[in-house]
Amino acid sequence: MVPSRVPDIADIMPESYVNGVAKLSAARPLPDICYKLREKVLAFLDENLQDPLLSKVQNQVRISNGVIEDALRRYGSEHLSISYNGGKDCLVLLILILACLPVVHTPSTANSDSSDPADPQPLKALYIVSSKPFQEVEDFVASTSKEYHLDLDRYATKMRPALEEYLAKRPEVKAMFMGTRRTDPHSEDLTHFDMTDKDWPQFMRVHPVIDWHYVEIWAFIRHLQIPFCDLYNRGFTSLGGVTDTRPNPALAVDSDSTKFRPAYELCDDDEERLGRDR
Repeated sequence: MVPSRVPDIADIMPESYVNGVAKLSAARPLPDICYKLREKVLAFLDENLQDPLLSKVQNQVRISNGVIEDALRRYGSEHLSISYNGGKDCLVLLILILACLPVVHTPSTANSDSSDPADPQPLKALYIVSSKPFQEVEDFVASTSKEYHLDLDRYATKMRPALEEYLAKRPEVKAMFMGTRRTDPHSEDLTHFDMTDKDWPQFMRVHPVIDWHYVEIWAFIRHLQIPFCDLYNRGFTSLGGVTDTRPNPALAVDSDSTKFRPAYELCDDDEERLGRDR
């Protein structure tokens, strides 16, 4: 029977995850993490869901998985990186990439006579730090990089010089996964695969979550119980630096804006960046 209302996200998630961020487990081997995440994602895709939102998320996951697997087959994991800053969008992207690695990761050595997938190797990652980062973001990036075995390079500079330095250090990187969504600034015309502009460092930008909506990002995170940065519990909906980011006023509980509902209660894509100065 179809329920009389669309379930709230709190109906979907266990109570222990509704208002708090689950602590990450002690470091496990990367192959174990990838295979467990794959099981989790496939189980989600197999669910017979009555919730229209989660049904849409299932379809988004299928599309994103296709893009990720295409990128992994085109370039090989050794030539791919992810732009990762601990935010919700790149977190979803990271989980999906890790869940795809067991399917497409094959030995890179030419003399290997095995046709079976090899154990996934650490994913290269680039973290471009805000000029004045939140400590909560720094801590979350550090803890998740350790948990998910990211081969992370950190650059506290502007985007262009960071990319130039990163590609000089990592010349093998030919493509980079980006957590960009179409509602982000200057992103309305992007596709799943876009080369950087000619006057920028050259690599293929891969956008597996480009068409996800804000509520779909949060539905995935909370349904699959993915730990997230605690700032989101305090009303922050888009994370920048300390000087240009504040809790989203659309989530204010009281008139003087001292208390805020969590980020996952926002519904409108157009309100996502109301807490950002730029």
